[in-house]
Amino acid sequence: MKEFFLENEKFTEKIGQKIGKRLFPGAIICLNGDLGAGKTTITKSIAKAMEIDDDITSPTFNIVNEYTDGKLLLYHFDVYRISSSEEMYEIGFEEYINSDGVCIIEWSNLIEDILPEERLELLLTYEGEGRKISMNPIGDKYKKIVEEVTV
Repeated sequence: MKEFFLENEKFTEKIGQKIGKRLFPGAIICLNGDLGAGKTTITKSIAKAMEIDDDITSPTFNIVNEYTDGKLLLYHFDVYRISSSEEMYEIGFEEYINSDGVCIIEWSNLIEDILPEERLELLLTYEGEGRKISMNPIGDKYKKIVEEVTV
């Protein structure tokens, strides 16, 4: 696990871009943490690093937003309103996570029982006047990403 203190939004964006530049087809990013701690900001900066110019918004009511104009496809999930993992299968979650697109899943802890075994877990929490990001890589590809991310 690797942690960074994010003193402001600029630092959050910098970390997100460093992660985004290292992603690969089929990558799974799981975002958890406090409300307003920066999950969507991280997603926006990952998308920017993937050369996606669309306006990235949290898909709270849609569950998933698809972005197809970057170096890789991006599927951005917000599962905050999901009441069970079964609902995810109804929207085609299996097809998304088994595709060549990058999946970013906000509130992934709510569907932990159906997440792929290998993934990059990011936890964003408040710490003093800023925020902290904890990166937990599960699998060798994700360990390499985390090792390469520096401030």
